[in-house]
Amino acid sequence: MTTKTKQPLAPSTAKELQDTLWKAADKLRGSMDASQYKDVVLGLVFLKYVSDAFEERREAINAELDGEDATYIAETLEDVDEYVGNGVFWVAPAARWSFISANATGIAASASEDAQSVGDLIDTAMRLLAKDNASLEATLPAIYGRDNIDQRRLGELVDLFNSARFTGEGASKARDLLGEVYEYFLDKFAKAEGKRGGEFYTPPVLVRTLVEILEPHHGRVYDPCCGSGGMFVQAEKFLAQHNEDPTNIAVYGQELNERTWRLAKMNLAIHGIDSQGLGSRWGDTFARDIHPEMQADFVMANPPFNIKDWSRSEDDKRWKYGVPPARNANYAWMQHILSKLKVQGEAAIVMANGTMASNTGGEGDIRRAMLEDDVVSCVIAMPANLFRSVAIPVCVWFFAKDKGIGSKGNIDRRGEVLFIDARELGYMVDRVERTLSDDDIEHIANTFRTWRGRDSANGAYEDVPGHCKSATLQEIEATGWAVTPGRYVGATAAEEDDEPISEKVGRLVKELGEALDASLRIDAVLREQLGRLG
Repeated sequence: MTTKTKQPLAPSTAKELQDTLWKAADKLRGSMDASQYKDVVLGLVFLKYVSDAFEERREAINAELDGEDATYIAETLEDVDEYVGNGVFWVAPAARWSFISANATGIAASASEDAQSVGDLIDTAMRLLAKDNASLEATLPAIYGRDNIDQRRLGELVDLFNSARFTGEGASKARDLLGEVYEYFLDKFAKAEGKRGGEFYTPPVLVRTLVEILEPHHGRVYDPCCGSGGMFVQAEKFLAQHNEDPTNIAVYGQELNERTWRLAKMNLAIHGIDSQGLGSRWGDTFARDIHPEMQADFVMANPPFNIKDWSRSEDDKRWKYGVPPARNANYAWMQHILSKLKVQGEAAIVMANGTMASNTGGEGDIRRAMLEDDVVSCVIAMPANLFRSVAIPVCVWFFAKDKGIGSKGNIDRRGEVLFIDARELGYMVDRVERTLSDDDIEHIANTFRTWRGRDSANGAYEDVPGHCKSATLQEIEATGWAVTPGRYVGATAAEEDDEPISEKVGRLVKELGEALDASLRIDAVLREQLGRLG
């Protein structure tokens, strides 16, 4: 194998990076399955970013010390605090991309059987990064030297990465750029993995809808099944959009799948979010809650639907509203989340549509108990096809322990639940995937904001046939405690016009007569033609 080092493009645009790096993924696609090359490529993306940001800070230090003693400059360039203190990871010499690239080229040209493989070089870099940066401990994949990794293709991939740079305009801008590319890749890999992709990735438009409704300006944000960390990233973006300090929130989460947990830790590191709240390792929230005493201001979650095999204990203190059925964890997730909320806290959880009306295994009784305790604030029916690999529509439940007048709204909504039917919103990206526009998301979120009477609301709330309805608990009881929005919002109001009814009837009768006359003429012509054929 021969590699040819390319000069880096500085800085790359998000589009250039997406195109370049997806080509890199294609180089490995044929030699391993989607989940494997996801780990390989995203790990390299992270390593390249960390190294680029380090080199950019190194150049800045050089410029700052221009004219100083050469020995002092050399010592300062290797001072860890000069990097960490500026939000940049420390990268040891053997973990720097320039070292890997140069030695990968040398390995390629060497015929020695004792030469270290490209994968071994990268594994060493990953271990050094994790050792030198506490937030990356047990996070980075050291899988590149394994027998099932094609070292020739990996060398080509390293060479291709030389043409991309994640720097320009400081660490913050570089981080934003990488974050955009990383999210693009997560989306691509989720689609490539099909149904399994939904385990680590929630469609961004769905996450944005949750965040725009909850408005997490400050406090603790929790996700008990955090996947790759998309809920946390969107909460941080929300703060950035409002020019607020991202450290206003602290994130806490848990993830069952080891590889997905590592993705989340890297994703948070890329976005400059402290990931200590994800624990020191992956784990099952039901079997061992790693945050047993933590109370959150906001909870956002997209748990796996309808889990049949889950760690269930009938005497678990979390089952305040009833013991969930053994063969379905949907109502276990809801009750776990409710147990985590502060008195003024709010939560949003994406659920299968069956949760809105199911009575199986006592679920109807649990739903009634939650409604009677007045902790359900809103239920939204979402469009189908938001998840590319799952055509079924989903719903979102919103919870609040206090719906009275206070910091969360200026309208007392105790004893009421808001229902929103958003099934007809959005548009098809292609024949299998639907998405929501910015206007759709704003429309849904503003409906909730006006209902609660928030300062951020635009206008005043009113029931809209076919779209939204504020129903009392008495109205909900009358339906058998079902919370399917379509039962409450009704049909869209018919458009009104100013035509007098007598004139409208006369016009319609005339139009019908003309249509019947036309039908008779067509019938006569058709019979004549059939006769000729006979």
